[in-house]
Amino acid sequence: MANLNNFYEDIKIKMVKPIINLENELKKIRGGRISAGIVENIKVELSDGKILPIQSIATITLQDARTIVISPWDKANLSFIEKAIQKENINVNPVNDGKIIRLAFPQMTEETRRDLVKTVKNMCEESKVAVRNIRRDFLEKIKQMEKNDEIIEDERKEAEDKLQEFTNKAISKIDKIFEEKEKEIMTI
Repeated sequence: MANLNNFYEDIKIKMVKPIINLENELKKIRGGRISAGIVENIKVELSDGKILPIQSIATITLQDARTIVISPWDKANLSFIEKAIQKENINVNPVNDGKIIRLAFPQMTEETRRDLVKTVKNMCEESKVAVRNIRRDFLEKIKQMEKNDEIIEDERKEAEDKLQEFTNKAISKIDKIFEEKEKEIMTI
């Protein structure tokens, strides 16, 4: 039975990964208000060949509801940050004044908001598919464990129930994430 506890921990760890990935990807999608999450993890290649996220080489502040200001700690990195933002294709042109980079995002239209919600919904569906694939893989492992006489039938049934419980929680969490992001996007 002790090996099933490790098995359950393994399931939890694997099922959390698609949720974390989804949350990280959704940070890049702005809602009614922009957030630093849109740019903080954009990778910047510096002159020495190091690749770092913007947040580790600059201060990111919100000037207002639609403007992000990036102040590099070393002004020599301004052009590298600017290139990285252009390469990321976040649909805004960086304005480099020699000291800071300003990103002024346009006001979103109702149509743009609806398109973004569709994109978010698709991302959430992909995460659900990933969770279901994890469930399928672990179901196979459970059946194999019973076949190999590592567990008995009652333990298999308990493991399958636990697996379904973890799956339901993960799917529910993804649904909640979608609802929150949809509300954020549609709020003007």
